[in-house]
Amino acid sequence: MALRAHQPSAVILGVSLLGLTLASCGSSGVSTAPEDPSETRATLNKLVDHNLVLLATTRTSTMQREMQEVADAGYSLAGLQGGKTAWGAWELVVVMQRNPDSTSRTEYRLLATVKTSTMEEELQRAGNAGFLYRAQTSLDKETVVILERNRDLESIQRIEYKLLATTKTSTMQQELLAATAAGFNFAGVTVAEHLFGGKEVVTILSRPVTGN
Repeated sequence: MALRAHQPSAVILGVSLLGLTLASCGSSGVSTAPEDPSETRATLNKLVDHNLVLLATTRTSTMQREMQEVADAGYSLAGLQGGKTAWGAWELVVVMQRNPDSTSRTEYRLLATVKTSTMEEELQRAGNAGFLYRAQTSLDKETVVILERNRDLESIQRIEYKLLATTKTSTMQQELLAATAAGFNFAGVTVAEHLFGGKEVVTILSRPVTGN
């Protein structure tokens, strides 16, 4: 069954995840969870023998809610990719994996913007609330970042984020060296469509905030 491009979907998989890439979609023998959110959650709670859930949507605004519903059923983020799927539509694809040994409650936050300056501001707000970087991808001209935090922690470790964006890889090398010299650690990198055309390298780094 091909992924539908017009609305979110959840696919239940009983395999181990090694990686996530987008290619042309063909038929599949996997089953899908109902599209109604309450029905989806009830179905997930029953499918305890399935290891993976695949979520796909054309609207980044709906993915955070979808991810949280699946996380509340005992799953955590395993893979993220944005690209064109069936019928040439842009879709954001997330794979969630069940962790039967985990007892923590995970909260997810998804950030999506076409402006890198806006993304850095949103990243820092999330970092001030204790959210940790998990993954990033590009979706058409949007940069998409997923973060998570443990709801059960009694205290919050604030994180400082730095976003570097440039069309020149040589410039990115220099900026990376300066950032790591200041104590930042590499988190992730993507190549995204620039708002005004062309390609842009987007790199995210982080470091824990110490003191007040």
